[in-house]
Parts: sequence; structure tokens; C-alpha cells
Amino acid sequence: MQTHLADFIRDTAEGREAEEILRKCVHCGFCTATCPTYQLLGDELDGPRGRIYLIKQVLEGRPATERTRLHLDRCLSCRACESTCPSGVEYGRLADIGRRVVEQQVPRQGADRLMRETLKGVVPSTAMFGGALRVGRLFKSLLPRVLGEKVPDAAPAGRWPAPRHVRRMIALAGCVQPSLSPSINAALARVLDRLGISLVESPSAGCCGAVRFHLHDHDGGRNDARRNIDAWWPEIDAGRIEAIVVTASGCGVQVKDYGYLLKDDPAYAGKAARVAAMTRDPAEVLAAEAPALQSVMLPCRGDAPAQKLAFHAPCSLQHGQRIRGVVEGLLQSAGYALVFVPDAHLCCGSAGTYSLLQPSLSRRLRDDKLAALEAGQAERIASANIGCIMHLRTGASLSVQHWIELIDEKITNMS
Repeated sequence: MQTHLADFIRDTAEGREAEEILRKCVHCGFCTATCPTYQLLGDELDGPRGRIYLIKQVLEGRPATERTRLHLDRCLSCRACESTCPSGVEYGRLADIGRRVVEQQVPRQGADRLMRETLKGVVPSTAMFGGALRVGRLFKSLLPRVLGEKVPDAAPAGRWPAPRHVRRMIALAGCVQPSLSPSINAALARVLDRLGISLVESPSAGCCGAVRFHLHDHDGGRNDARRNIDAWWPEIDAGRIEAIVVTASGCGVQVKDYGYLLKDDPAYAGKAARVAAMTRDPAEVLAAEAPALQSVMLPCRGDAPAQKLAFHAPCSLQHGQRIRGVVEGLLQSAGYALVFVPDAHLCCGSAGTYSLLQPSLSRRLRDDKLAALEAGQAERIASANIGCIMHLRTGASLSVQHWIELIDEKITNMS
């Protein structure tokens, strides 16, 4: 694709990056076949190729409009198009650059602006989100449907083993997961403990930065990253931990991207690159410990049919982190029978704050995903991201849990 970027961005770092990405695009259109919003709306401008054209026009000097912003807002940032693209177009990074420019040219007003500012202030704060959730539980029946269906009942975390092993890993608690589902990290801690690995959390770490970054507050998102690096660095620098494990695959994508996000920060570039290199999804950790994991699994009864399970691979896992088939293999090794899920590459519609900002499209995507997950007569649904789990639960007739909780169920009694 030929480009002629405007003066305001041509000689900037973002401009050079955007130009390099744009020039990789060959207009093939393969991306439209895997874009969830294009599948729903059938509008070229609601697919990756159309959005690339919109971003290109803005970066070449054509003023953005509210319609430009609308088509970019509808993008889920699922990155399915990146998995499909034969030319290696890094659409997600281009979209971040384009959205930032469009936000500057077409500032938001009224309720839209208030909603986004509220989300940026409340969601990344564990204390504020937890407090808001407790209030929401008290007044759940009075909340609008789009909010009320997202307020789960309180659930216990379960036992978290005390650190006792030489091998140690740090878990990111994150911003919403401690309040919504504290059982996820606790289940991982129990599984790793049986494998001779202690899992700990750093109380001064918090939101990974994805919420602010994807709401176009890039500076705020980078500050979240710096805070987490500062929280983990003493343990990393002393060589006391071997990995940072992130059970929410959406957060995992963000932390693995710290090296890129802070590459121009002389004080943090080196540390960020090291943190990114140490970050693992639980699937990567358990796959590396497969023989030990198998040895602590409860034996399957020969006369008992395997429980049928549908696995929803979040976009952040399969397209963002490019981890495919690993969780499924671990679940099968644990004795679950996985059913076929049609269109497994398509987004469930959660996409961070998307379900709140684009509720109609989000519900349609959720319903389509649930129909696919339930088509194989599964008994339960597993996923790998807290946002997807909570979103699917709002319409599911089956139990929806994080896959690590299902592995935890199969582990022998802990000593």
C-alpha cells in the first residue's frame, strides 16, 4: 500500500511505525473473513481492511469525523485479522495509533465521554472496582440490565498454599479478577504447589494497563506498566522468581507487550523487556511441567464417562499470545472430553470494556458464541480470561469457569 503521511505525523516514531504497517497491507481481504463485526454488519468499513483505509486517510491528512470514530469504536481489537493476514500486518498496533489521532481530532462529548472517563477511573483500581461491585450486589435488582447481568454473587477464593518451595513464581492479581473471581489465582496456586512451585502475589501491583490503553489513555496505561514493574523488580533482580504468571489472557497480552510499550523510556526499557520475556500464561507453565502434572492427576475411573467440555479460546490467547491447542491438550490429559466448537476463532464480544460501550453488538456476538459452545452438548464451558468468563455467564445455561479451576479439580489431595 502506498502512503503519503501528513506532516503532523510523518517524522514521528508513531508515523514511521504506522507507515511500515500500512505498506505491508496488499488489500487481499482475507481479514474480512475472520472479522466478527464484518460478519455481523457486512460493512467494509466495519472490517479490518476498511478500518485500515480509514486510518490511512486520517494519517494522510483527511480530517476524522464522528463516523470515522464510530467504525473504529466498533472494532473489538480481537486481532483475528492478524492471525489470518498472510502479509503480517500488525493491525492492533496500527489501530492504537489511528484511534489516538482520531480521539484528538474528534473529542468525545456528553454521556460517551463520561462513561469512558468513569471506566478509566474505576475499573483499573482494585479498591474502587471492588467497592463498586459490593454496592452493585446490594442494589443489583435496581441496576440497568446491561450492568445488572454483569454483577456476580460473591464467591470464596479457596485455600492458597503458603510459600514453601525453592521454585517461585509471581501471579498478577489484576484489577477486576480479585473481586469477580478470586478462585482463579488460588486454583493456580494449588496446582503449582503440587508441582513444587510456590505462587505469590505482589500487593503493590495492580491493573496491567490494558483498560486505560485501549480507552486511548496511553500514558495512563504505560504508568500502570511502570508501577507493576516497580512492584516485581526487587524479586526479579534478586533472582528469586522464575516467571510472572498471568491467568487472565487479556492481561497476559498486555504484560508481554511491556517491552514494546516502554521501548522509548530509558529508565524502564530494559526492565520492561525483561518482564515481558518472563511473563507466561498458565498454559505455558503447565505444558512445561506436563510429566509432573500428569503424576498428580486423579486417575480416571474406567467405567465413568469423561465429562464433556467446551473450551472457549479467548482472542487474547489464540490471536494475541498465539497460544493455540495447548489448553485443550492439558484438559484432555486431565480426562475431559472436549467437544468441537464451530467458528472457534470468532470473538465472544467481551473485549475488555466493549460489552459496556457496544452492548448491542456484544450481546449478538455472545449469543452466537454460546450457541457454538453449546452445540456439541457439552456439560460445562471453560475459558481463559476473566472478561470472557463473566460475559459468557450472562447468557449461558451451563457453568462457565476458568480452565485452571478444572485442572485443580483433577489434582490429588494436597499434602
